[in-house]
Amino acid sequence: MIEVARQVTTKLKKHSWRRRIWLSVKALTILLLFVFVVRGFVFTNYIVYGKSMMPTIHDGDRIIVNKIGYEIGQPNRFDLIIFHATEETDYIKRVIGLPGDEIEYINDQLYVNGETVPESFLDHYRDNYDKGLFTDDFTLDLVTDSTMVPEGHVFVLGDNRRNSVDSRHIGFVNINEIVGKVNLSYWPIQNVRIIN
Repeated sequence: MIEVARQVTTKLKKHSWRRRIWLSVKALTILLLFVFVVRGFVFTNYIVYGKSMMPTIHDGDRIIVNKIGYEIGQPNRFDLIIFHATEETDYIKRVIGLPGDEIEYINDQLYVNGETVPESFLDHYRDNYDKGLFTDDFTLDLVTDSTMVPEGHVFVLGDNRRNSVDSRHIGFVNINEIVGKVNLSYWPIQNVRIIN
């Protein structure tokens, strides 16, 4: 009787050990699939190169981009977005103009459809800039040959207005070329923050 109990206990231990390995492999496989799906379809990360979004985003910052937000909604004014500027290059910029908007800058002030729109995210940078206008005066038709942002497009600017290649140079951004909205800066560690 004791011998039978030992054999049963030994078999259970063998099965228990194999079962634990199988459960661990299964859990790891599910985790890897989940990470692959989230990384490929929901979020992605980027390393920012250049100074066009300073002081908001710095050269070398690592950011997380939400890739599905614009599948169910539209960009909002002042969203930070990543978009395909060329087949090889993606840019990070801030949405300034939405479809149907008339945009102009006069004396460092943004006007959308004739109304002033504050850009508080630029206040600190603008206050410390002592070389004239931080954002040169322009009208939409002067820089794009159009009086308003066309349907299915946005007008974008870099926060570092003196050093940014943006819609003033490349024209409107097709909404279909937007990769997603920047949600988080996670590196370097002292710059970790949620991006609004």
